[in-house]
Parts: sequence; C-alpha cells; structure tokens
Amino acid sequence: MNSERSALNGTDKPTPEDVAEVLRDRMESGELAVGDAMPTQAALVKEFEVRRSVVRGALKLLQEEGLLTEPTRGAPARVADRSARTEAADGTPRETMVALGPRIDAAFGAQDVRIDALCLTAESLSAAFGEQRRLIATRDSTPATVRVRVLMPNRDIDLAFPRMIGDPEEDDPVHLRWLKMRNAHGTVLSDHLRGLGAAHDIDVDVQFKALPFTPPVKLYLLNGTEALFAYYRVTEREEQINRKPVAVWDTLGGESPLFSFGAGAGQAHRDHAFVRQSQVWFDALWTTIATDLNLV
Repeated sequence: MNSERSALNGTDKPTPEDVAEVLRDRMESGELAVGDAMPTQAALVKEFEVRRSVVRGALKLLQEEGLLTEPTRGAPARVADRSARTEAADGTPRETMVALGPRIDAAFGAQDVRIDALCLTAESLSAAFGEQRRLIATRDSTPATVRVRVLMPNRDIDLAFPRMIGDPEEDDPVHLRWLKMRNAHGTVLSDHLRGLGAAHDIDVDVQFKALPFTPPVKLYLLNGTEALFAYYRVTEREEQINRKPVAVWDTLGGESPLFSFGAGAGQAHRDHAFVRQSQVWFDALWTTIATDLNLV
C-alpha cells in the first residue's frame, strides 16, 4: 500500500469507512474531479487489498452522501457535482428550473438514456437540455441511444389551469397561449435532441402523447432509477395577453420545488417503490388513455 494506507486507522484490514475516507479525500483534493468515473471495483479491491464486499460498502457510503452518481447499465458511478443536487444543502428541494438540468446531465452518463416526462408544456424539460452537446463533444457523455417520451394535455380539453377566471371568451386567449407554448417547447426539445443525434451518431427517439386531463403534478423519470416530482401550485395572476389584462388561474412550473426519489444502491425501500410505481403509472397512461400528439 502507498502512504494513504497508513491513514486507514493503522489496521491491515481496512473497513468500508476507511476506504470511503480515502476516496473522499481524493475528491476533495481534486484527484478525482467532478464527472470522473470511479475506478472499477476490481481495481479498488487490488489497491486496498480488501474483499469486494468492502469496496461495495465504501461506494454505497459515498452514494448515500451524494458524492457519487448511481451506476447504470453500461456506465460506472461518477463523482457527483454536489452543487447540482436536486436538494439544497439544508435539504430544501430546489426549483425545477434549477434542479432539473443537472439531473438530466447525470442521466446522460448512461449508455442507454431513457427519460419520461409528464408536464403542462415541456418548458422546464426543454430548458434542461442545454449541456448535453458539450458533454458529448468532450466525451464526458457517450450514450448510444436516447429515448424520450413526453405526456402533455390534449389541445381540445378544458384545462383546469391555466385558464381565465370567469367565463372564457369563445377564442380563449389563455388557452391559445398555453397551446402555443406547449407546441413551441415540444418542438424545440424534439429538434434539439434529433440534432444531437445526427451530429454525434446517437440513435434518438422522441415521442409525444396527449392526455385527456390537466396533470396536477409534474413527473420526470430518468433511466428507471430516479423520479423527480413536483406539485403544480395554482395561483391567481393577471397577465397581459394581446395587450389586454386578463385574470387567470395559472402556475409557474419552473418555480415548483422538485423532490428526488432514487432507486439505486443505498436508497430507501420507499424510494425504490416510488420510482417503480411512478414508472408503472406513466407506462399505463402512455399505453391506455394517451393519444398521439401533433405539435402544430
């Protein structure tokens, strides 16, 4: 062992806590930088001269602390950007616009990226896809496939929100504005991902379907291992639409606090169940009552 071994509590049989401490020190010193892949378990077993169970325990501790991303099929755990966690240091969930982008970036560390979303307009989701081109260009992310499915309300339903307060006009300006936003953000998202696939030879598939109801929550499912969940909080607002003040029931989705539930190693059983059941629920909506959605 090198000099680090002497820091392992003076024992010839390091514990998971000992190994985690050394790896933690390497992260703090920058030897293991944000985004770096962790050495393989086999390499760590050889370096620390321990059993594989000790290495697995050390990695689990680091994942529970938020220092490592969860490994996915075809992609190792990486050093996490702690400033990009969904929750702030005091445990308070961050706003969707702040929290979603880093989680999408982390999801792109997988070989096969799978993202499902339930939302009103896809505005936050579209904005979250900003760093992937750089990550792929610098080889920090090299997915082979990207599959994105998005559920949004049908254009023809009476939305619970956003909507005019009182009797809507025949050509409801609030509904028309929502529809333009839904189609515009969906188109931007689709064009960005398809362009990314064409530029980097990635197999990209983006699909949209329409729901016959207004979703009271937004949900993002990432690679089957993480669920991000937020409540739409309805409020009364006055908007200028076509240069006229209009009173509306509306929600600022980008400001909704986003809660994270993980299904990877070190996560609570309740989190596993929430991610799994959220995926089952999404799949059921997708294959039953959802209909094809054209962004026009």
